[in-house]
Amino acid sequence: MPSIIPAVGRTMAAFEAFAREKRDLSNKDMARLLDLPDSSCLDLLHTLHSLGYLLRTPKSLRYYPTGRWYEMARQVNENDPMRRMAQEAVDVLAEKANETSFFGLLDQSGAKVVATQSTRLPLRLIVEIGERASLHGTALGKALLGALPQDQLEEWMQRIDLEPLASRTITSKRKFQKDVEAARERGWYETVDEGAEHVSALAVSGWIAGQPAAITLAGPTERIAKNHKSILRSLLEVREALLSNDDSA
Repeated sequence: MPSIIPAVGRTMAAFEAFAREKRDLSNKDMARLLDLPDSSCLDLLHTLHSLGYLLRTPKSLRYYPTGRWYEMARQVNENDPMRRMAQEAVDVLAEKANETSFFGLLDQSGAKVVATQSTRLPLRLIVEIGERASLHGTALGKALLGALPQDQLEEWMQRIDLEPLASRTITSKRKFQKDVEAARERGWYETVDEGAEHVSALAVSGWIAGQPAAITLAGPTERIAKNHKSILRSLLEVREALLSNDDSA
């Protein structure tokens, strides 16, 4: 059986601390945040500094990640096979249904768009990669929540702020949870003028690489309603080819 290497865990925890604190840190700061002895923390920071992953300010002698760390993360991100697969999926889906398609993942802060393709039609929804989607005002958000086991869904429900976004936004937590659970049962999710006026969307979800994922098509409410059956059929075909039904995949 493989074992956990504590030094690797501490290294990743150090970078997570920089991301969380959003500032340069002294050895004492980091030792406190990682609950390490000062001497052990100094060895860790000195090693990362020697390897070029941290800089050290000349006057205060505080540490902060260098551009080398960012550049490596950027290259890894650009060549992520899951993102390439997601982009291929939205390209195919947008071509089939001729509406804006985007693919999202659920992380600790909510729904993040990782791939998108716009329709060729002049009236269209514009979505950017890296954009955060509302969990309660978008079909993508509902679908990601619906992919979760029931206990995790209920945990998320405690955290969500159901602020009104449009005329039909669901602002009752009880009603919203029932909406998500009913959509989970039927196998697809929908919003109609809930996140923005005159904008509707359909979505499906599942699991990919051990995390909740969803793919959606969105556009003007009237056009989505007109092509509802064909859009839903295209979404279900993509889900069948791309997404698993459980978190073990």
